[in-house]
Amino acid sequence: MKIFVLLSRVPYPIEKGDKLRAYHHIRCLAQNHEIVLCALSDSPVHPEALTILSRICSEVHIIPIKHAGMIWNLLKAFINGNPLQVGYFYRSSAQAEISKLIQQHKPDHIFCQLIRVSEYVKDQPIPKTLDYQDIFSMGAKRQAETAPCWKSPFLLLEYRRLLNYEQSIFGKFDHKCIISVPDRELLSHPDRNKVVIIPNGVDHDFFKPLLRPKKFDIVFTGNMGYPPNIDAAHFIAKDIFPLVLKKVPTATLLIAGANPHASVKSLQSGNINVSGWMPDIRESYAASRIFIAPMRIGTGLQNKLLEAMSMELPCITSPLANQALGAAVNQEILVGTSAGEYAGHIISLLQDEAKASTLAANGFRFVKQNFSWEKSAAMIEQLFNTHKIKNI
Repeated sequence: MKIFVLLSRVPYPIEKGDKLRAYHHIRCLAQNHEIVLCALSDSPVHPEALTILSRICSEVHIIPIKHAGMIWNLLKAFINGNPLQVGYFYRSSAQAEISKLIQQHKPDHIFCQLIRVSEYVKDQPIPKTLDYQDIFSMGAKRQAETAPCWKSPFLLLEYRRLLNYEQSIFGKFDHKCIISVPDRELLSHPDRNKVVIIPNGVDHDFFKPLLRPKKFDIVFTGNMGYPPNIDAAHFIAKDIFPLVLKKVPTATLLIAGANPHASVKSLQSGNINVSGWMPDIRESYAASRIFIAPMRIGTGLQNKLLEAMSMELPCITSPLANQALGAAVNQEILVGTSAGEYAGHIISLLQDEAKASTLAANGFRFVKQNFSWEKSAAMIEQLFNTHKIKNI
């Protein structure tokens, strides 16, 4: 089967969740199918991206999204009632090129990741699948709840527009998938149960336990320019970690990940290391005793949790993040609802090595049994091939 894959970003380097999901799905699907990849890009393309992607795709087309037209496109989206996310990524020149590529290649199926690029292919008379991945409208709403008063009205407006767009685009695609059951429940559409659950995976051969000296007691990873991660980093450093230091004065915290926001960089102190981009994120996990992801906003399955558990770290997270993960609380993962509760979990794991080891082993077993990219891609492949899949 020839599959035309449309993305809003070039899936390399893999420093963001949507890139991670796209790259591994393409990698696995390419074993049995011909992949024509078309990716938009609003930033300089990594010098190795084309070489690496060309190894798994029959063709790779990268369409630059120039910033020169961004304000005009956002204004048009605002006037037309479309979400700004959709307006930001839409260009008439890109539309012409994408339509030409589809006409040229005549794919058997179009696989579109995220609603922000669905506008380009919504009217194509070819079997189409939309990967919602997660629900952007709820992400905007949760950001609005914690945003400064001047910013909140804009986020609420974007929330309402995303809500409407997520519903209106639904019927334009033959098949829809999403990352988890809780995310599907956030979709405001009467036929939302027809959306297929396709969870993320983890590369267990890459993210495996590594023996390294433990330089840090606690680690939090992710793209540190992403609002939910910025919020979590501040919550850890300002609210949770000071409580830990009262009981364990020598405790150390590592905040690791690409594109750290200025406010995240400012968290650097004697006991807190903000590393920025790591050439190999596994070293951050391996050098730490405990992983924490106290996510308060955002949606979707947290890849960072899958990676940390696959590397056999004891993990602590929020009810929001564990809704999508589905790990057994107090057996495979610890869950906190307040700074005090998170701090208590950290302190107990630092002071009780046996408890930490048991939690880590249980979490490792859970993620090995339930999450792999091969399994995830096979579900997509079944969707393409049969147009039917049993919903979870």
